[in-house]
Amino acid sequence: MGDIRVVLVDDQELVRAGLRMVIDSQPDMRVVAQAGTGAEAVALLRRTECDIVLMDVRMPDLDGIAATGQILAWADAVDRPAVKVVMLTTYDLDEYLLSAIRAGASGFLLKNTPPENLLAAIRTVFTGDSVIAPSATRRLIEHVASGNPLPAEPDPLIGGLTDREREVLVLIAHGCSNQEISTQLYLSETTVKTHVRHILTKLGVRDRVQAVVYAFESGLVRPGD
Repeated sequence: MGDIRVVLVDDQELVRAGLRMVIDSQPDMRVVAQAGTGAEAVALLRRTECDIVLMDVRMPDLDGIAATGQILAWADAVDRPAVKVVMLTTYDLDEYLLSAIRAGASGFLLKNTPPENLLAAIRTVFTGDSVIAPSATRRLIEHVASGNPLPAEPDPLIGGLTDREREVLVLIAHGCSNQEISTQLYLSETTVKTHVRHILTKLGVRDRVQAVVYAFESGLVRPGD
């Protein structure tokens, strides 16, 4: 796999020190830089090659949600879509999760997450998946989508998916894992992964979480389906 390069962003130095100790203990990952505010993180990422950003939500100067949006917008503009952000927070609040998803984050973890789960999450996001529980994602996105009117016209990007890709996207939006999708559609997991990759490319989204958001906003999946 090679080294997973991690940047830590948190206004508490002790938190950063603990995270660095855990991450640097692994043979396949290392901390390459740290920042204490969102504004510092935005500037830092412009000159630092990294794969994963662990971003605190609540920080002075510029909060983690706003910093995430700026970092990912810049990464897309300079063709560095491999940069992924995982939000870290003390507060398990729907508003933060929804804001993080919309800002482009690929994960959302509480700071009391066990170290082994944090490490697993970093590896998961590095491979292109998300680390938000499917059930939580579905519940929260349905909550938001229920307050938005359905688009008047069919979405052209959804129209560009094959029938099988639409089936896979609907199941992703319902919280199914690749293994569950392969069982329901009688496909190999390798084939499912290929379909997922094609879906992300065609929709122009970063990961499964963004694909779920797109499925609801486009009207392909409706709240309560």
